[in-house]
Amino acid sequence: MVEEDLMDNFNDDWILTRFGENPADALGAVVPPIYMNSLHIFDSMEAYMDGRVNPIFFYGRDGRGNPTVEILENKIAALERGSGALMFASGMAAVSAAILAVCGAGGHIIAMHNQYGPVKTLIDDVLTPKFNISATYVKGTEPSEFEEAIRPDTALILLESPSSLVFSVVDLRAVADAAKKHGVKTLIDNSYCTPVYQKPLEMGIDMVMHTASKYLGGHSDIIGGALVSKGGALMSEISGRIRALFGGIIGPMEGWLVLRGLRTLKARLSIHSATAQVVAEHLENHDRVRKVLYPGLKSHPQRELIKKQQTGSTGLISFELDADVETTMKFVNKLKVFQIGVSWGGHESLVIMPLFDTPEAQLGIIGADRNLVRIHCGLEGAEALIYDLNQALDSL
Repeated sequence: MVEEDLMDNFNDDWILTRFGENPADALGAVVPPIYMNSLHIFDSMEAYMDGRVNPIFFYGRDGRGNPTVEILENKIAALERGSGALMFASGMAAVSAAILAVCGAGGHIIAMHNQYGPVKTLIDDVLTPKFNISATYVKGTEPSEFEEAIRPDTALILLESPSSLVFSVVDLRAVADAAKKHGVKTLIDNSYCTPVYQKPLEMGIDMVMHTASKYLGGHSDIIGGALVSKGGALMSEISGRIRALFGGIIGPMEGWLVLRGLRTLKARLSIHSATAQVVAEHLENHDRVRKVLYPGLKSHPQRELIKKQQTGSTGLISFELDADVETTMKFVNKLKVFQIGVSWGGHESLVIMPLFDTPEAQLGIIGADRNLVRIHCGLEGAEALIYDLNQALDSL
């Protein structure tokens, strides 16, 4: 098949647009249909009983739950060069399933101080008091931090690179090597780079997680999550037991919308990236801006590592004004094209002050001030975004 030939060459363009789709299976429809069913029926009790054992479509919450979603899972697995992928109702459902699959009661997790906030809350407020799962938090810019934190009961290292607040980067190959030496699993949130700009499984990481609500979906109209691995046994455990029993499945409509988003992912990312690069360089040269944090800047302190493991940067930027928190809030309120909102990865430009109420001691660990501003550069064009930033800065 031509599909197999292209897969041998790891062609992302083919995977995003055509891989896993067969119009002949859908009456010639160029776009796969949305199978809005919760179950599949059988011709006989013998076929039904066989379906409980063999991997065929059976019930929406179990294993191969939905044909539409399965096309999506196969695409994402191929993009990440994994052996399999599973879709979830949210990114948090995906990361929770991975943790539960790897960590038993009394286990130990190593995570980053700059880990996504709800993941830290899950560990500290749920897993620690209810399951006695402990956590050690490290800055993460040096691989030795992770290895030094490994204990006999360490089961999992959680990573996010680049981190979505201050854009620090982790040496993925070095951490993966250290973890394997001690029999520890690794999981990374790859939502920022997407598989287009970073492929952690090829660098030795065990599992990759995506918040599909971000760039994979790309239109700010769905909540979803993805989990990818090279290990078939681990994914079977998550699919057959944890996802099925906890019920965190993605719906067929949401799955179809992510499929739609994948078709334009590479094209959208090129615009987000080009726009953010222009905006970041403009901010870096503005006299009212004290610091700009963006992986695409030559001034990034981990520039050489970024070039080794990323092929691009996307639309998210953080920066600090040469101003106090109250003045920074006035700046944010003056923005017109950038809308105040917590997420990113969609077509729209967004702005938020994610650390405005963070305790002082935590700020020092994170490496940023309370007046940190994070923007997502959408698809409105660099000229409009720079104009908006300038008018808000001038108003100060």
